[in-house]
Amino acid sequence: MIATGELNDGDWLPPEAELVTSFGVSRPTLREAFRLLEADGLVEIRRGPPGGARVTTPGPERAAGLFGLILTLSGTTLADVYQARMAIEPPAVRRVAEAADPEAVSRLDEVVGELRRAVGDLDAFAESSATFHHELVRLGGNQTLSAVVRLLTEIGTRHLALVLDEHARTSTEHRTDELRAIRSYERLLDLVRAGRADDAEAFWRRHMQAALTYFGSPGAARQVLDVIS
Repeated sequence: MIATGELNDGDWLPPEAELVTSFGVSRPTLREAFRLLEADGLVEIRRGPPGGARVTTPGPERAAGLFGLILTLSGTTLADVYQARMAIEPPAVRRVAEAADPEAVSRLDEVVGELRRAVGDLDAFAESSATFHHELVRLGGNQTLSAVVRLLTEIGTRHLALVLDEHARTSTEHRTDELRAIRSYERLLDLVRAGRADDAEAFWRRHMQAALTYFGSPGAARQVLDVIS
């Protein structure tokens, strides 16, 4: 019911008695199934009136932990994570620019607006920046790559927080960095809006390479373990 989309985030599952009858299982078996679903973050169990099981959609934070563990076991570095994003995002930017969809441009413009309002708030700015990167790929039309980038971006966001924590900077310096990033996002948006696919792809590749250089010293040599532990 959850996997097929019959029930969405926030929907309540039918009462226990109804599920026992529908699936032909015992109450202990059903409750064990609920426990497993809860452990996977797919349902939230409410005990006491009004109790029941409600569908929840696991966020990227939860998935990134498991995904990061898999990367850690293979000795993956953060530089490798950024390079994977560089292989995905610029071609996605090209697809968005080629499509010239006004709704896509409007959505990206909306996120840039969120970034402007978040200047001075490191956590909010990092979250909006991650959203911008994810939206670029989602609007490119490939849902599989979109899901992968959500995970990679979550790892990148944690890395950014770690780098900023280790390298004390003044609020003025942070603000300067944030405004520089916004100008870059605005430039990309202008290229996408104009349908200049070649220029948009090339610009975003340069932007991501610059970001890798900026955050990758000394962080690029780090293992993924350092940001998920």
